[in-house]
This record gives sequence, C-alpha cells and structure tokens, in this order.
Amino acid sequence: MAANKLKFSPLLALFLLAGIAVTSRAGDIAVYWGQNGDEGSLADACNSGLYAYVMVAFLSTFGNGQTPVLNLAGHCEPSSGGCTGQSSDIQTCQSLGVKVILSIGGGAGSYGLSSTQDAQDVADYLWNNFLGGSSGSRPLGDAVLDGVDFDIETGNPAHYDELATFLSRYSAQGGGKKVILTAAPQCPYPDALLGPALQTGLFDSVWVQFYNNPPCHAGSFYVGVPAAEAAAGSGYVAPGDLTSAVLPAVQGNAKYGGIMVWNRFYDVQNNFSNQVKSSV
Repeated sequence: MAANKLKFSPLLALFLLAGIAVTSRAGDIAVYWGQNGDEGSLADACNSGLYAYVMVAFLSTFGNGQTPVLNLAGHCEPSSGGCTGQSSDIQTCQSLGVKVILSIGGGAGSYGLSSTQDAQDVADYLWNNFLGGSSGSRPLGDAVLDGVDFDIETGNPAHYDELATFLSRYSAQGGGKKVILTAAPQCPYPDALLGPALQTGLFDSVWVQFYNNPPCHAGSFYVGVPAAEAAAGSGYVAPGDLTSAVLPAVQGNAKYGGIMVWNRFYDVQNNFSNQVKSSV
C-alpha cells in the first residue's frame, strides 16, 4: 500500500496562525505499550532511550459495578497474578527517568462511570492497586506508577471530570508524589467523551489523536501519530514528512510537548521513533 500523502488541514492552518514561531523547542516522545506480545518488554521500551512516557495499556474494564480488568494482550495474565513481575520493569523505567502511566479505556472493552460515587470508587481502586495506596491484589506488583491516562473512546462523558478530580487529590498523599494525569482525546474539539474532563484543567499532558480523524491529520500539543500505516485506519504520516513539514509548523507553539506514538509494536517494526527523535 502506498504511503498517504501529507495533507494540511484547516486545523493545522489554525495552529500555524495561533502559534507564530520565533524559536522552536525540543519535545518528548510518549508511547503506548501492552497490546502486542511481540513488542518486547516494558524494560526494553524504556531502555531504548526513545521515550519520556510509556502508557501501560489498558485497564479495559472498570466502573458500573464491574470488577476491573487489566488487559496486557500477550504479555502476561493479570487474573492469575502473572503480571506482578512487571513491577521490576516499571522500576527500571522510572530509574531511567521514564514516567510509567496506566492507561484506562481503549477502543474496546467495557467501561463507564454511572455516578459520582462510582467515580470515587474507581479512583480509590486505581490509587490502591496501581498508585501510592495499598492492596493485597496489585495487578502490576508493588511498583508505584506515575499516573493515569484517560483514553476514553466509548460510552459517554459522564463523571470522568469527577474521576480526574478525585485522582488529583491523591497527589497530597503517598509522600506527596504527584499523580500525573494525561489524556488521549480525538482531535475535533471539544472531544465528545473527554471534553468535560479536560475542562477541569487538571491534566498535565494531552496526546491528541491526529489519526483516524480525516479532517485533522496534523496538529499540536503532543501530536498523536501512528508508527506505521498498519497501526491506524488513516492518518499515517511518514517520518520524513513529519520532521520536515508537520513538526516545524507546531514547535513554536508554547503548548507543544512532543509526539505520542501508537504503539510500541509498530514503532519497533517501522523504526519510527528512531527516525524522528532528533527532530522532535
């Protein structure tokens, strides 16, 4: 299949007008890990030296009274305690300065929040099982993750703003370690599912999905890109086009943070981040 030609959308033109650049600044790369057993270990991803953030994906079932389910595809089986060994990899990543963040939601699964109390219950679960709290059944072992990523792609937007608020309050606990909040909204603004949550102003970084959205295949903030044509239904931008045309157009924006890559498996296959890192 031939590579998609780079197209400049009206949204990109808006960013060009709004982010008049005098100087550009370096950014980081964030990547999703956990949905392909052939992508290598979490430690492999961090030891590559490519990433500042790795999102462990996904907690695909939560809320509405359901028992939460962590789905790490072919890596390990959480229900039998088989993923607790990931704790050492998480600590390896953190020792290298890489932030390891649990991503909740995803494109498939069963999740949603039915009430304020439901949001509080999910926040408590995340705190006690993945963050700085304590539980006898921590799916990823004793390592303390750095935060929570909201990749909400199905259902409705109700109560995610409250979930973000409850999680942010935990930053004052656990030795004062901040609970980092990130999100992966679709690029049309406001995102239909994450709009109210993002309006809380509590999110530290936002990796906008500038793919699978034909009107806006290039943009700003953390620019979400697929690492290969096969990684997304549409919106793939070749490394050369990304570094020569897209990134120079947005790096002068004060909100620019870098790029988000979906996902680690395709990144390895296509050598995508290695090709663009020096220009991010």
